[in-house]
Amino acid sequence: MQTLEDTAVVFVDIINDFNFSGGDKLLRNTKMILPNLIKLKTIAKENDLPVIYVNDHYGLWQADFNKIIRQCTNHNSKEIIEALKPDNDDYFLIKPQHSAFFQTPLHSLLTDLNRYSLILAGIAGDICILFTAKDAYMYKMNLHIPKNCMASEENDTNDYALYLMRSVMKANIEPI
Repeated sequence: MQTLEDTAVVFVDIINDFNFSGGDKLLRNTKMILPNLIKLKTIAKENDLPVIYVNDHYGLWQADFNKIIRQCTNHNSKEIIEALKPDNDDYFLIKPQHSAFFQTPLHSLLTDLNRYSLILAGIAGDICILFTAKDAYMYKMNLHIPKNCMASEENDTNDYALYLMRSVMKANIEPI
């Protein structure tokens, strides 16, 4: 892993109800990476890295992770949400579209924190992580997107997104 002094960890859409077409596949694949996501959060905390959650708003439009957790917690999502819910010292932003940067204060927050290297993790890799990585690349940020910390509905589209992030956006995709 690179030097961590200018690094932040960004979890994308990890608070999720999985209540949509294809949600069962995404849930299955997210459960497979859950131990790695927990390990990543532990590494972040041990190294005093900012942990930033950027999440869909689920129609609430309030950046209150407790409200979004209540909205999203169900039989399917409970294990993931309980294992990875934000701590009180973590940052929590909501997003209206796929990218964690689009119409959010993420770039301003990272600039204020002097963080120009990101470790991106979460779901869905072939949509929200991919769009977030593209925007981070456009902001000239260094990217580490551990392939064992990202899940999509389909493994082949997840692998293709990783290929694009590595080859086009120059992301390090080595596992944590």
